[in-house]
Amino acid sequence: MVDYEVIVLTGSLGFATTFDNIYIKLVGLNGSSKRKCLWSCMPSFYSGAVSRFTVTCPVSLGELLLIEVDKEHRLLLPDMSWYAAKVEVTSPEGDTYHFPIYQWITNSDVHRFKEGKALRASQEKNSLLAKYSRQEELEKQQQVYCWEKEGIAHCMKADNAQSLPYDIRFSLTKTAEMTYISAKGLGQMGLMQILEWKKEFTRMEDISLLLHIHQTKRSDYVQKHWKEDAFFGYQFLNGVNPILIRRCTALPDNFRVTDKMVFPDDQHNLKDEMTKGNIFLCDYKLLDGVQANTINGKKQYLMAPLVLLRKNEEDQLMPIAIQLKQKPAEDNPVFLPTDSEYDWLLAKIFVRSADFNLYELNAHLLRAHLLAEVFTVSLLRNLPMVHPLYKLLRPHTRYTLQINYLARDLLISENGSFAKFTASGGKGAAEILKKSLATVTYTSLCIPDDIEERGLKDVPNFYYRDDGLKLWDIIHRFVEPVLTHYYETDADVQEDHELQNWIKEIFEHGFLSNNNSGIPQKFTTKNEMVKFVTMVIFTCSAQHSAVNSGQYDFGGWMPNSPTSLQLPPPTTKETATEKTMLDTFPSVNTTVHAMATLWLLSKESSDRVLLGHFPEEHFTDKFPRKRIMEFQEELQRLSAEIKTRNKDLDLPYTYLDPKVIENSVSI
Repeated sequence: MVDYEVIVLTGSLGFATTFDNIYIKLVGLNGSSKRKCLWSCMPSFYSGAVSRFTVTCPVSLGELLLIEVDKEHRLLLPDMSWYAAKVEVTSPEGDTYHFPIYQWITNSDVHRFKEGKALRASQEKNSLLAKYSRQEELEKQQQVYCWEKEGIAHCMKADNAQSLPYDIRFSLTKTAEMTYISAKGLGQMGLMQILEWKKEFTRMEDISLLLHIHQTKRSDYVQKHWKEDAFFGYQFLNGVNPILIRRCTALPDNFRVTDKMVFPDDQHNLKDEMTKGNIFLCDYKLLDGVQANTINGKKQYLMAPLVLLRKNEEDQLMPIAIQLKQKPAEDNPVFLPTDSEYDWLLAKIFVRSADFNLYELNAHLLRAHLLAEVFTVSLLRNLPMVHPLYKLLRPHTRYTLQINYLARDLLISENGSFAKFTASGGKGAAEILKKSLATVTYTSLCIPDDIEERGLKDVPNFYYRDDGLKLWDIIHRFVEPVLTHYYETDADVQEDHELQNWIKEIFEHGFLSNNNSGIPQKFTTKNEMVKFVTMVIFTCSAQHSAVNSGQYDFGGWMPNSPTSLQLPPPTTKETATEKTMLDTFPSVNTTVHAMATLWLLSKESSDRVLLGHFPEEHFTDKFPRKRIMEFQEELQRLSAEIKTRNKDLDLPYTYLDPKVIENSVSI
């Protein structure tokens, strides 16, 4: 007889404990053990427990391949789910085998878990057993994680919040905090008493009072500088929407700007300035023709502006012309910095409102949340736990499916906050999302390619670009050796049908099989795979942080980022006054709801997991674990660099500091 020492670790989560009987069966190359009840006189499977048992076999089982675990309800005790973290087994030969689990076991079914060594299907030693266990796992996963084929990018099918699989739900901590913040948020901000005020603002001081209820250093800076042209231009680089601006080499035909308009002193001209690379364009054409919302029974207004900017001698990006509608016309003037104070300020306010509506739907919801969901669902459907790519990407899927379900249910649904209190809410949002998806390209999702394509490689003071490119390189340097450790040749990539199914479903369900997107439909080389996986990790972590974390900083002061506007844009000049601006702003209740929502979406969870941290040990091999340590060291160095740089900035750029970037889209 030979003994196997079995160590079972229960996860340190709320309600992870079970009093049910837990059974285990060891399966090796030379046979399997009998099903063994892991019983002791003391409770063994409580939250955070490390429990030791002995499994005795007549002979050695050889190299261990997998374990079978099941749970049996004890009479007279509550039937409780159990969160198993991992199992470690030491053989009589002295070898230790690691079995990562990190799953909720909720029923009495037999659950099979492979030994932790990452393997492609073709690398399995027992091909028959491997095929059975991998195929069985994926068939079960595909029954749980189904595609909802309605909407823009497809999402996970779920009837209600209670139907979400246990393994993708929030922790007890996250649930409690989200519930508390959602229920108490408005009260904490002191806004409950004016929540239903449908009145208009009559004084700027009243808007200031709202901000002072919950003010950050950055929102205070925004309030002080929001009127300034330099700050207006700065936000296209380092605000929450840094993906729109591009270098302009030729004016669009529908933007009727002349040299005399923008250079009245005749010292410059547009042709020369474009040749020097000093002219930039922001075009909101995706908003053209979108039907604006009705709020408080009143029609709202949403423009599709064109904005021309120039890099001046002080390396500031300054707006030099704004056209608020796409089609040139007598009643669609080009607004200029030389216009009256409120003509020019009102034009910038219409741009900032357009930016909010396009940014939230395109840069934030679609390109971060919805794409992260596509990556996640395809991963869970097509890659078994033992697959190296599953182990690499699983940390970047944490909470994504539940946060997206809540976003669809509470924010962008028919009765959600976004639908009720933004100019693009309702039918407009669906139209903008559809238009936006058609513009999403592989190039635009890969920051080095995107920066080059937009002509922004040498724009000064572009911290999103500087930090983003460094992060991309760090992630790439982590991903490449890890994946090429498991894929030695391009043929290994081509022959991995699980990997190919993953990218195939992403192309079909995330990009609706749009060949113009440039998204690969299959991988033919290691380099193709490495780049795409780098993009996935960057999107789910860094890019989401860049477009999410500053929402309240830049939008808490409503005049800088109005969610909606109540008057149409001026059709002539010399008519706008401060009263015109105040009447144009959204109503009090619209502003309050927007402030509260942005504040809630900017709150950090106490159980967040930062980029480079892997509390769940999916990788057990020495090589990837060493690369993880090197990855963490590189991220620490970048964080120190960013902190040093920020000491000299009036408005520090922190959103791509690894110390604030979460591993996944979880808020």
